[in-house]
Amino acid sequence: MRPLLLHLDHFGSFREPVTVDFSDTEYFALVGPTGAGKSTIIDAICFALYGTVPRWGKENIIAHALAPSASAGKVALVFESDGRRYGVVRSMVRDAKGAVRTKEARIDELDRAAALEDAYEAVVKPLAEGENVTPEVQRVTGLEYRFFTQCVVLPQGRFAEFLHAAPRERQDLLVQLLDADVYELIRQQAVREEESAKQAASFARDQLARLSGASEEAERELTDRLAALRRLAGTIDTDLDLLRARDADIRRADQERASVAERQSVLSSLSMPDAVPTLASAGRTAAEAIDGLSAEVEALEADEHAAYEAVASLGDRTRPMAALAALDARERLTAEAAHARAGATKAETSLTGLAGELTTAEERLAGAERERERLRDAHTAADLAHRVTVGEPCPVCLREIAEPPHHGPLAGLGSADRALAGARDRAARARSAHAKAETSATMLATQATRLESELAALPAPGDRAALEAALAAIAKAGELADQARTAARSARAKLDRARAEVQRIERQAETAWNTLQSTRDRLLVSGPHEDPPPPLTRGDLHVAWTDLLGWRDRAAQAARVALAAREEELEQARGRLAHERRKLGERLAEHGVTLPREATPDQFGAAVAGSVARVEGALERVKEDRRRAADLDKAAAQKEHEAKVAHELALRLRANAFERWLCAEALAILVATASETLRELSGDQYELALSDRTGDIEVIDHGEAGMRRNARTLSGGETFQAALALALALSGAVAKGLDAIFLDEGFGTLDPATLDTVATTLERLATGGERMIGVVTHVPALADRVPVRFEVRRDAKGSHVRKAGL
Repeated sequence: MRPLLLHLDHFGSFREPVTVDFSDTEYFALVGPTGAGKSTIIDAICFALYGTVPRWGKENIIAHALAPSASAGKVALVFESDGRRYGVVRSMVRDAKGAVRTKEARIDELDRAAALEDAYEAVVKPLAEGENVTPEVQRVTGLEYRFFTQCVVLPQGRFAEFLHAAPRERQDLLVQLLDADVYELIRQQAVREEESAKQAASFARDQLARLSGASEEAERELTDRLAALRRLAGTIDTDLDLLRARDADIRRADQERASVAERQSVLSSLSMPDAVPTLASAGRTAAEAIDGLSAEVEALEADEHAAYEAVASLGDRTRPMAALAALDARERLTAEAAHARAGATKAETSLTGLAGELTTAEERLAGAERERERLRDAHTAADLAHRVTVGEPCPVCLREIAEPPHHGPLAGLGSADRALAGARDRAARARSAHAKAETSATMLATQATRLESELAALPAPGDRAALEAALAAIAKAGELADQARTAARSARAKLDRARAEVQRIERQAETAWNTLQSTRDRLLVSGPHEDPPPPLTRGDLHVAWTDLLGWRDRAAQAARVALAAREEELEQARGRLAHERRKLGERLAEHGVTLPREATPDQFGAAVAGSVARVEGALERVKEDRRRAADLDKAAAQKEHEAKVAHELALRLRANAFERWLCAEALAILVATASETLRELSGDQYELALSDRTGDIEVIDHGEAGMRRNARTLSGGETFQAALALALALSGAVAKGLDAIFLDEGFGTLDPATLDTVATTLERLATGGERMIGVVTHVPALADRVPVRFEVRRDAKGSHVRKAGL
């Protein structure tokens, strides 16, 4: 994994957007004061890839990713791995409760041909989103987070993790770095292949066991049976022809018996219709009824005509009805006009009295008003008398007042006001009553005049008694005409029914003659008769039927005799057929041919042919089963061989054998490579070795006569040298081809000579161009020797970074 472009927006101490370009850098240093934010850039690379940072402690804590004063932030990284370019983006947001959560996470494959500044937009295909981003990063980089922080990014305080790791943990890392897990996958596949092959072999053996009946003896037995059946099929035709002849005899005898039985049935069903004895007398009675009814209808129709003539002579009833209506209207208008005139006269009379009452009320109202004015003036004068002075001019007459005026007690104005109000109310009621009476008198006089005018316009009145008598005569004549019409209609209906009855009797007689004719004809064609039916002559129907029934009795006796003879003949034919069928059935049974009950000759032949076909099919199945058994035996042997091979492969690749051996060899090479680097870093004082007893990494101290001791006994500077040697060996010697390593601090514990050795070693690694080297340091002596520096500073607005070179 080689980073190309890193973008931070409100991440950690970087409160403003910043982009760090690593694309043209092989060896760089992140420099600046302590706390400026140098390690935050390395943290951003880890967070972009895995969503967590080693310095935060727990992998699921992301609260430190967002700047304290920010509500949202983002980290984006463009990197290359295994010849392909990828872009990973993670954005954070602070919710209403202040908790930080991941808002978006995604990883895309990018177009390598696109310019770096346009890399995020040059998406070739999306790879993963959300929780699936970290597993996808592990897939494309080939490293889990815990191994990434041991051999790619070595954070503060964690340089010695691989150096101090337990053998099992180191083996897990080496398995992943060396792709040794592929051998475990191969072993697991071999186990599955072994199981699958065993199942296939077992299945083939089970199928083979089910074919145990497909033997050479069974095939030979079926061949012999097929030959015998074919010989039987070649000789059975003569027997079948005999059976067909017996069947033909039975059918002929059965047809003759059926013919005789049918003739007997026809004779037995012959009977005289019930109405035949009485048809002649019924016809005569119906004809006599028609004659009487015809005369009755003729007389009633004459009466009906006369009645309608009488109705027509009296005229239409409309004129007398209109005259009666006019009389009714005259009487109604006369009564209404008299009532209206009387009302008008009464209203005029009451109007005179109301006019007097109105005059009286208005006079009283005027008196009350005068009295009210008088009292008001008196009260005013009395009030003025209290305010005048003797010797002063009077305000009314302007004369000098000689002595004070004196007024006696006065009635109150309230009584005068109440009297005035009562007079006004009575006057208003009198005026209202007079106006209503005047209006009513006018309306009644107008109504009386109108009704008298309408009465004068009516025609002269007629005689009511004469008009009512004319209407009664017209109604009586109509009633008599309706009665005559009903009687005539009833008589005509009786005549129609009598005629229908005659027609019915005639049809019934004709039907009886036709039945007699068809019955005689059917008897003639029902079979030969020694005594033929009597000839049919139209005349007395009853006599003709009686003659035919007498002949029927004689013919029925002869038919019963003939039917008995035919049934005996049919029974003999059936006995002969049963004998021949039994003989042939016994012969077929000897060859295993089964027959249905009452089988026909064709079914006999079909049964033989079916047996031949079944035996042929069974023979073919036996032959096919024998061929299939041979194939199954071969397949079972093949699968058993495959299972054995897969079993041997799984044994060779067991994780506790092959994987342990492979990792042990890789670790030996890794420790040997790291030892060379450590000797150079320590001035040939230290080298690394593996403990034969525990498998831990030990240090050989040549300053103490080659004494071997545990790596945990090293000082801080010595531990850094050993851990750096292992990290460099991991980044350069494993099969994954790790092409970047980042060292976060740890150089402050080195003495100048060791620091110079470390710097020289890093320069040599960077010069090879095989991997990117990045160091985080605040040691000027080391920073000054790095060709590219990213200077990190921090102020009140947060951290800032600037790229600089030597």
